[in-house]
Amino acid sequence: MLLELRLRNVAVIDAVTLPLAGGLNVLSGETGAGKSLIVGALGMLLGERAAADRVRAGADKATVEGVFQLRDDATVRALLEEQGIDPDDGMLILKREIAAGGRSRAWINGAPVTAAILAAVGAQLVSVHGQHDARLLLDADVQRALLDAYADAGALVERVATAHAVVRALEDRQASLEVRRAEVARRADYLRFLVQEIAEVSPIIGEDETIDADIRRLSHASELQTLAAQAAAALDGDDDAVVGRLGAIRRLVGAIERIDTDVRWSAALENVVVGLAELVREMSDYADGIEVDAGRLLRLETRRAQLQGLRRKYGPSIEEVLDAEQHARAELALVDTADVDLAAIREEHAQAMRLLREVAAQLSERRAAAAQTLADAVTALLPDLGMAHGQLVVVVQPLEAITAHGAETVSVLATLNAGSEPRPLARIASGGELARLMLALSTVLARRQQVPTLVFDEVDAGIGGTVAWQVGALMRRVAGHHQVLAISHLAQIAACAHHHIVVQKGAVGTVTTADTAVVAGDARVQEIARMLGGDADREVSRAHARELLERGAQRAD
Repeated sequence: MLLELRLRNVAVIDAVTLPLAGGLNVLSGETGAGKSLIVGALGMLLGERAAADRVRAGADKATVEGVFQLRDDATVRALLEEQGIDPDDGMLILKREIAAGGRSRAWINGAPVTAAILAAVGAQLVSVHGQHDARLLLDADVQRALLDAYADAGALVERVATAHAVVRALEDRQASLEVRRAEVARRADYLRFLVQEIAEVSPIIGEDETIDADIRRLSHASELQTLAAQAAAALDGDDDAVVGRLGAIRRLVGAIERIDTDVRWSAALENVVVGLAELVREMSDYADGIEVDAGRLLRLETRRAQLQGLRRKYGPSIEEVLDAEQHARAELALVDTADVDLAAIREEHAQAMRLLREVAAQLSERRAAAAQTLADAVTALLPDLGMAHGQLVVVVQPLEAITAHGAETVSVLATLNAGSEPRPLARIASGGELARLMLALSTVLARRQQVPTLVFDEVDAGIGGTVAWQVGALMRRVAGHHQVLAISHLAQIAACAHHHIVVQKGAVGTVTTADTAVVAGDARVQEIARMLGGDADREVSRAHARELLERGAQRAD
């Protein structure tokens, strides 16, 4: 149960604490006083989108807090346990903060949570029915959802949706594999040729670079031999060569070092001599190792041409050529494995379809059983709502194929006049009648659902007189097993309340603000008189208001 709603810096509201009680709470006030702001703030607390324009002008942030008394609700406690939140002696405080810059934060019992978690918990605590919700009754999806909620079929609905998704995924896989197999079959000759052509050459990564280097050497073999031999001879061919002339230099250096003992050139010169000797040996070996082999050169050039041909067609690198071969082999393998894979998919699909039919049949059975009882329960309430000959009909029509929503469509029809045939709501119901139908449906659903607090936001639009009394009495009956908060402009409904709260618009300095006050006794009489449209200070208006309050208590109880 919602014990208290606290608002700070929300639109024109500076700071408001709204105390609520068990039973029927009615919130009234002049048009524009701020009743809708309070309902909007409650929606924010329950996880609805929070816009920065909800922040009071000049304030840094707006906050909304709700203090709840938890009953023994396993679903709520499980949600809290998942978040590591422990209700404090059955008390739960939800808080939402919206910064002027648009950022939103949320807490439950002081622990930070996401808006999604706040919404999940809030949905188990409060159910809001607005004046615009009645128009939703015209939507087929909403009508189906109402029946499913009444039938307590939520788990079955999810199982059908999941099973249907599995079936569709398998059908997509099968179709994709069949398309791929057909494409491979069409390209099979080309793929086989590609594999054979590459396999016959059997390229090796890096081979093309090695072949290019070998071809360069073989094509210049004679020139390389001559140049290497000439270089070796220039270094150590005769006494006039570099090595021979170094001997004379060594003798000169030795003479210098004998005279000047500080000179140490011999070691460096010796390193030069040894290095040149090694270089001469390498040059000679290189010249001797050069191969003049026209036959090998021809074979290498032929091999290079083969590799270049593959690279042009499947490259440009050897790595990509080999990748093309592997992909082609994999595609060809699909021709051999597709039949086996398709058979496995068909078997999975058959099993998935059996499961889908099974859960869809369970859902169909649940819907069929609930349709008549829902219709009867709502129809029984319609006379009390000013529709003496009203009748609701819930039609469950089988479909040829099972959809994600089940194996049937759900339509809500009604007749509001004696002797009329049931017709779609859009063709028979006015706005006020839709609102009363929605109220009746909400009342019936409330008996089935475990949400402890119901909010009715001006669902009394378009009614008055005796019907208003009937609506107020019905709300009070619902309040026998649920906490009810009704935002209303009708004195008849306010007179049926257990707890009456008034929203008043005022001013603090030059700034407009809104405040609330619980009214009882004379204050409540005055508010009822105001709602009746008379002069609240005249005794005749106040007497009329007292009469309504007495009548409201008698009719409601």
